Amino acid sequence: MTHTNSTNTPPGRTPPPPAGRLNPLRGRGSLRADFTASLVVFLVALPLCVGIAVASGVPAEVGLITGIVGGLVTGLLPGSSLQVSGPAAGLTVLVYEAVQTYGLGGLGVLVLAAGLLQLLMGALRLGRWFRAISVSVVQGMLAGIGLVLIAGQLYALADAKAPGSGPEKLLGLGGLVLDTVGDSEALIAVAVGTATVAVLLVWPKWRAGARVVPAPLAAVLLATAATAGFDLPVARVEVQGLFDAVRPPGLGDFGGLASLGMITTVLAFTLIASAESLFSAAAVDRLHDGPRTDYDKELMAQGAGNAVCGALGALPMTAVIVRSSANVSAGARTKASRVLHGVWLLLFAAAFPAALGMIPLCALAGVLVHAGWKLIPLRELGPMWREHRAEAVVLAVTALAIVLTDMFKGVLLGLLMAVVKTAWETSHVHVESEEMGEDRPLRVTVLGNATFLRLPKLQDQLDALPADRPVELRLEKLRHMDHACGLALSQWEEQHNKAARRTGAVRGEEDASSMIG
Repeated sequence: MTHTNSTNTPPGRTPPPPAGRLNPLRGRGSLRADFTASLVVFLVALPLCVGIAVASGVPAEVGLITGIVGGLVTGLLPGSSLQVSGPAAGLTVLVYEAVQTYGLGGLGVLVLAAGLLQLLMGALRLGRWFRAISVSVVQGMLAGIGLVLIAGQLYALADAKAPGSGPEKLLGLGGLVLDTVGDSEALIAVAVGTATVAVLLVWPKWRAGARVVPAPLAAVLLATAATAGFDLPVARVEVQGLFDAVRPPGLGDFGGLASLGMITTVLAFTLIASAESLFSAAAVDRLHDGPRTDYDKELMAQGAGNAVCGALGALPMTAVIVRSSANVSAGARTKASRVLHGVWLLLFAAAFPAALGMIPLCALAGVLVHAGWKLIPLRELGPMWREHRAEAVVLAVTALAIVLTDMFKGVLLGLLMAVVKTAWETSHVHVESEEMGEDRPLRVTVLGNATFLRLPKLQDQLDALPADRPVELRLEKLRHMDHACGLALSQWEEQHNKAARRTGAVRGEEDASSMIG
């Protein structure tokens, strides 16, 4: 007799505990699994927190603060039980621009305001509406971020300073190559960074090693060991201490909230962080069989975490699929794993700050080049182009707009294109004609959704009707008709019938003259 797996647990994964045993204090097995998973997540999060902070133009410890808050604050709150939050590569470009424009104090204000806005949206139960955002826009957003991130980190790979905007980064790559070829120290940095990327690609293939040490940590440790062992002349992370990195915004920093630039940046932080977190939650839910995410509560948890990060002057946070999937794969059962990962980050940052100063910047750049590459949905592009070409166009335009302009404008353009595409696809309209007798008008019925987007097609169909037959236009079966279409249809019916009567009168005179002749 065979037994079926009623929980549909994937092969090789420990089934989740019953609903009544989700509290880690009520099961040693759960606590042991969460403890092990928290160590794995900590090892994955450590190099990413540091690398994202450096790429964002802030001290390395600032990224660790966000990771700590993601564990100890957001990790304790309800929403998604196994999702892990922290600084995300997807916000790096926008954060860098904000730091350059408003400074660290202004960044704290922006993150605090975005967190409060997320809390408000969660309280208004708007979390579920983020699921309505077109997937192609989100993928285009991530692809654009990935391209800009890669372009910027290629400079850091050679220990060079990157230009400010996306187009300048792309246009300056040729000069970067020429400068690097003639500089031996830059070539050494590129070699270390390239080797880091190679380790990230190869390490997961060694399954036994990858289970013990995650690929990002292994790559950074090997690069750090090689740099220290051979005393390589490459730039390293600057260390200032965890508590020195805490810089709450001052009262003067809040005055900038009256400017349009800060308002649009707050909206961009809120939109991108919320969308990325909730899309990540949907992906994580597919990886396990435990409780499903409550999107409104998760949005409030993210908002609370960002509000605390803003008050401490730290980076904005999102839920991160890399850390979350590592958490699930490591066998986490409850939220205790993500809380403990925050504890380990806090202990490391407080007890071993000098260890950060040994990490070469080019190695972190390699980690982020790899992370940026993974943001580009290369595998999905081919099937999307074949099956949903309009979605592929929206994705490409969104990504290109982010590279050429900025994050906020690119996302807005992508959302606008997605709305227009949907309106175009849903505004199907067609014409049916019915013969009512030779002496009676032709009955013409318009069906579907008559909007201005389909007006040229609709008029082509109407113009194809016999020009010498009066028509009776029936519109009662339309599901929707906007003002432009209503006016155009009314005018068309009047003009068509006038022309048909003239044509009929002329034909009658010709018939009469032929009979007389």
